[in-house]
Amino acid sequence: MIPANAISGPTKMSTEAPIIPQSAVEQSGSMALYEQIDSDLRQARLDRDQQALGALGMLKAEIVNASKEPGAGAVDDQLVVRTLRREVKKREEAAELYRQGGRTPAAEKEMAEAEVIRRYLPAAMNDEELEAEVRAAIAEVGAGGQGAFGQVMKAATARIGDRAEGGRIASAARRLLGS
Repeated sequence: MIPANAISGPTKMSTEAPIIPQSAVEQSGSMALYEQIDSDLRQARLDRDQQALGALGMLKAEIVNASKEPGAGAVDDQLVVRTLRREVKKREEAAELYRQGGRTPAAEKEMAEAEVIRRYLPAAMNDEELEAEVRAAIAEVGAGGQGAFGQVMKAATARIGDRAEGGRIASAARRLLGS
């Protein structure tokens, strides 16, 4: 009789193969956003939600690609949010081009994918909150006039983080420094 452990054959493979190299994973374990996307991707697979599955699958691939870029560092929420914003922007631009080309179904698909991705972005600041933070950054730097724009942007970006896009921060800074 052959012992059960002596039989060689296919072994059960893990369904959670590491996609991101372990060296890229931040040591502090701050992968909450990436892990949420991964979890939702698995759930979409189980629910057979083709729309979410397509959007989240492509999003996860883009995050992996972004983590492998030179100088990208560890996969953290900042990297994920940058990738999210880039992907939303790509889909909005593609939807606009599809609309201009008369391809409404393709435009609707792109916008639906953008909405799936947008769920993972942090809540955006409203204009009043943004202006208050930029005013605080100007006071912190103690600068006035357009010559201090770079210093104000650095301070404001550090204060605001991922809660507002760089273009909105720059616009508010220019407006406040110009007055």
